[in-house]
Amino acid sequence: MATQSSDDLANSTEVTEPTVEHGVNRQIQTRIKIHIPKAFHQEPVISRLVSHHGVTVNIAAALLGPNDRDDGWFDLELIGTNHQIQSALTYLDELDLEIWNQATSEEDGW
Repeated sequence: MATQSSDDLANSTEVTEPTVEHGVNRQIQTRIKIHIPKAFHQEPVISRLVSHHGVTVNIAAALLGPNDRDDGWFDLELIGTNHQIQSALTYLDELDLEIWNQATSEEDGW
């Protein structure tokens, strides 16, 4: 097996995946529904999941009234490492938001 010099490595344009040690950096996904009380309608909850916890968020469905009179909910798919997903779920729990249907895609086929 040939080895590359540091000059060869510096000039390489090949993109490599992060090193995965025992699945630590393996991407997983989970699907959840969260209840959004009207008091949280102006809070950047979804934005913070991305910026503070590093998860990718896909909004599968949502219901929020434009006049802020009613509670709402989001049906979200979260994608990230196990640590990122757990951090995001802890954040939502600390906000005291109600979470439904929390499961990984490997467990329930989502």
